[in-house]
Formats: sequence, C-alpha cells, structure tokens
Amino acid sequence: MSYLKSIKDVQDYYINRDERMLHSATHEDILSGLTTDIYFFTTMDVLGSLGMKSKEVVAEIFARKPGVFVGIEEVRNILKNNGVEMWALEEGTEFQAKETLVRIKGPYENFAIFESVILGCLASPSGWATAAREVKEACGDKTFVVFGTRHVHPSVAPVMERAARIGGASSVSNILTAKLIGENPTGTLPHASFLVAGDTLTVAQKYDEVMPESYKRIVLVDTFKDEVEETLRLAKEMGKNLYGIRLDTPSERGGVTPDLIKEIRARLDMEGYNWVKIFVSGGLKPEKIKILSEAGADAFGVGSYISGAPAIDMTMDIKEVEGVSIAKRGRIPGIVNNPKLVKML
Repeated sequence: MSYLKSIKDVQDYYINRDERMLHSATHEDILSGLTTDIYFFTTMDVLGSLGMKSKEVVAEIFARKPGVFVGIEEVRNILKNNGVEMWALEEGTEFQAKETLVRIKGPYENFAIFESVILGCLASPSGWATAAREVKEACGDKTFVVFGTRHVHPSVAPVMERAARIGGASSVSNILTAKLIGENPTGTLPHASFLVAGDTLTVAQKYDEVMPESYKRIVLVDTFKDEVEETLRLAKEMGKNLYGIRLDTPSERGGVTPDLIKEIRARLDMEGYNWVKIFVSGGLKPEKIKILSEAGADAFGVGSYISGAPAIDMTMDIKEVEGVSIAKRGRIPGIVNNPKLVKML
C-alpha cells in the first residue's frame, strides 16, 4: 500500500466527511500514515532537502515502567514490507523499566512516519495486558473473563480484550476478539434479559432450553430478589443444569461482599447443591478479588480495571546513524543489548 510521504501529500489528501460514518481510523488510514503526528512529515521534507532522509539508522524503543509487552504483532505487520529489520520481545513477555523492547534498523525514511503509530500499538495494549496480569495474580488458580468492551471505543475493544487475554484472562467476551484469536467468546446473561421478561427463573429455564450444550448455564441472581433466595430457587428448579450463579450486586445495595458469598456457598452446600459455582463481577480490582476469592468465589468478570488501565509510556530513540553511535543529551549513545530480543523482520 502507498503512503503519504510529504507535507504536500498531507495537504492534498481529501476526506469526504459526509461519507465517514465513524471517527475511528481504518486499517488503510493507519497504514497510509494518516494517524501519525504531523512533525514526522515535516522531518521527511527537511531531511529530504538535505539529502539525508535515506540514512541508515538504528532506533530502539523502551518503556519508563515495567509491564507486560503486547502489540508487536501489529507493529510487525505495519513494517513488514518497508525494507527494515526488526528485533523485539515476544508477545506476553514481562519487561522492566528502560529495558530495550524493540530495535529497528533501516533507512530512516522507511519507518519514520510510523513512529507514533508503532508506539501507540505498544503503549495501550501493554497497559491493558499489565492490568490483566495483576488480576490474574489476584485470582491465583481461579479464572476470570474480561468484560471491558463497553468501556472503550468499539474500534479498539478487540485490541484491548486480546491484550487482556495475553496478560492472563481466561477468556474474552468480545466476539471479534474471540474470532481473531481462534477461541469462543464467553458470557452469561445481562440484567436486561431478566428485566424485560420480568422473572429470573423464566429466563434461566429458557436459556437452558435454547442454548448449545457447550454453554455453561451461569445466571444472575441479583435482579429482583435476595441473592440467596434466588440462588436456591434456581438450583432447586434447574438442578445439575445450573453450572453457576453470577453476583453483580450494585454499589447502591452494598456491592458483592465476602459475607454474601460465604452465605450463598454455605446455603448451597447445606441444600446439596455443592456443584453450583459462584461467579462475581462488578467493578472488581485485584484487592477485592483476593478477598472474594478467599470467601469462596470461584471465578470473576473484570472490566473497567483492565479497560481503564493507563498506557505504558513508550519512547523511541535513534541510537546509531550510519553505524555511528549517537544519542540526545541525557541518554547513552549506542544500542542497548537485550538477550530477550528476537529477530522478527
């Protein structure tokens, strides 16, 4: 695909705003250079006038804090036909602050305009993956599903949930994400289904009837009645078909508490429904997950803690020009070796 190469190209580029349905960038927009910072085109014009834009350089990327590295697959796809070499950490690798994460070597003009794009492809996904790793550590050997799609723009929701899956999520709820990674999306039922029907058991029984056998029958129990009462009602009527119940009690009613989980677990066991699992969701953070897990929760749905995680600030520095070590003030000239880097291009 051809891409913009100069300020004139930018000025001449036309977009029919009346035909543009969404404000998000398309794949073509990104690959053409439309989503980069304008000063990289200024740089190309200036270096081109000096006859220097084709100089061979080595650029390295590092982060200012530790995390889980995600996003390099997209970076590789962006650069794979641009005549450059690239070494990088593999997806899902943990890294430390100031560690070299990516090294790119080639004519500067071949990748300069993609600097902002490359950093963005790494910064946000690494932030999401790092948050997911924190959640996974809190869950221990228990599972969690990422429920963050509703908190981010739909154009990046699959990127976010994929990053969370790499970071440690057991499964994803976003359909496109699941298709892209070759898995099945995971989910239960929203409160809306019960509110429209007017009764939890009515919906649960129909859910059991119409869904494929592979679907785990996990049913919300906090819509109309006391959670304990509704749980026992479902267990009695559905028997072994009830895989689990989901607690998503709103903050207006105190949220999901350890004592509520303990009571439900105890009452289920006393009535002989020991197979029923307890799934918890609703604004969960690692600290609360640990507490609820100790109280008896079996699995979790986590959204905003992951989707709202800050991007990990990434920086790209030129470290060599035509084989000569160089750096701006405050940085050490020359490449910074990292044995974890793998040749990708």
